[in-house]
Amino acid sequence: MEQKLKELERKALEEVRAASDLKELNQVRVSYLGKKGPITEVLRGMGKLSAEERPKMGALGNMIRETITKAIENKNVELENEAVAKKLEAETIDVTLPGRSVATGNRHPLTKIIEEIEDLFIGMGYKIAEGPEVEQDYYNFEALNFPKGHPSRDMQDSFYITEEILMRTHTSPVQARTMKKHEGKGPVKIICPGKVYRRDNDDATHSHQFMQIEGLVVDENITMGDLKGTLEVFAKKIFGADREIRLRPSFFPFTEPSVEMDISCKICHGEGCRVCKQTGWIEVLGAGMVHPNVLEMAGFDSKKYTGFAFGMGPDRIAMLKYGIEDIRYFYTNDIRFLKQFAVQE
Repeated sequence: MEQKLKELERKALEEVRAASDLKELNQVRVSYLGKKGPITEVLRGMGKLSAEERPKMGALGNMIRETITKAIENKNVELENEAVAKKLEAETIDVTLPGRSVATGNRHPLTKIIEEIEDLFIGMGYKIAEGPEVEQDYYNFEALNFPKGHPSRDMQDSFYITEEILMRTHTSPVQARTMKKHEGKGPVKIICPGKVYRRDNDDATHSHQFMQIEGLVVDENITMGDLKGTLEVFAKKIFGADREIRLRPSFFPFTEPSVEMDISCKICHGEGCRVCKQTGWIEVLGAGMVHPNVLEMAGFDSKKYTGFAFGMGPDRIAMLKYGIEDIRYFYTNDIRFLKQFAVQE
């Protein structure tokens, strides 16, 4: 029995040393140390031994089990270390290789224009005001001197949710809401950027949704001269110091008098070309002095307070500044178009 046990020990230790991975090592463990293994099988014959030999064989069997178990544990550590070393070698990073550039996005051209305009007017003391895109008919029309059923509403045909709720057609409702909050006390000096909606056929220059920025100033002794000076600063800052402006009479229900502002054509410098339709001028925005009715409906005394308002489309500003021919490019998410505005910041 002693010879059988020692022979099993020798074979087991050889197989432990020969194991090349953890799976083979586990098979050796089960094979020799399991309940149905050869060591257990040999020790079952101890009943045939004398009373003196049994303790000796039992101690020998336990010693051999411990020896094999210890050898398996040591081999297990060795194989695990080898596996970690191989994995580290396989995943080694060559730090001398050039790094891979990470593709980063950039701001949308409309976002860039809006932020540029916001920065300009914030520097002039304006605050940014915002309001809901789903608006009440009262603030979208009535509070701005558009009576119900008046034909002036036709220019801003909108998407109605109910008879009194609609998608706003301009950001002017933000002006009306802001004036209401001031409870007839000036000054008010805000710009209102945001998205607006109108029922329109989409083409190169029209969209059923677009961006708009409107401005409002209400205080004592505000004149048309203040409006013209403000618009001149805007035009030169956004389009270039060499640009000239002109104001043409126009009509808006919420301003009186009302004007359209043109800037001199950058391409032909006023000589006339295809871009400016041979006029030398390009229309940019609408403006005017706040109508007394609008002031009164907002709670301001129109004999004490005056003001001016203006409204522009950042889409059109961006098209003029960057030479974009189709407004739909802003909203179709074509990566080839957007990549043109990537800059190193």
